[in-house]
Amino acid sequence: MSLDNLRLFPWVAAIVFVLAAGLWRPRRFHWTALGSVLLFAALKAGAGIYVLNHFDDPRWSGGEQRLSAPSFAGTPVVGQFLGPLDSALNGVVGGVNEFLAFKQALPVALDFLAVSGWALLVSFPLAVLAAGISFAMARRRAAEFARYRATVDRLEEELEQVKRQVALMNPVNTS
Repeated sequence: MSLDNLRLFPWVAAIVFVLAAGLWRPRRFHWTALGSVLLFAALKAGAGIYVLNHFDDPRWSGGEQRLSAPSFAGTPVVGQFLGPLDSALNGVVGGVNEFLAFKQALPVALDFLAVSGWALLVSFPLAVLAAGISFAMARRRAAEFARYRATVDRLEEELEQVKRQVALMNPVNTS
């Protein structure tokens, strides 16, 4: 996956999620929007962690060449004695190459992590808004339930009155 695709993937995934989940449960769209922002933040953070775990990948290096150590083993007369120096020099150059690769990958990873942080910052007001909307919906449902319960109680009372009137009009024959 190229760096541009890695930057684009979280956006596409979040948009697809909000559209699919929004169509599936439109009454809970406020929670879907919050979930989409959190998904975006998680994917961006994951991309940043991926870059840091694969810092030696040439996608983040910008095309810079790696350093290479000269070989002293082929030197006439003393070359055989300089063999261990080649090994040590290759180790040092390898460490410098890793450091340079990490130095080049770090801004890319921090870019992903910064965008993830901004998404998390946006998610806090969204969470408050979603909780407020859910609270208002729950209060409305509770009020509707109370109205239905009052109607049922009133109808039960009227039914009892009708039963009493029918019982008075039609006395039971006990003989």
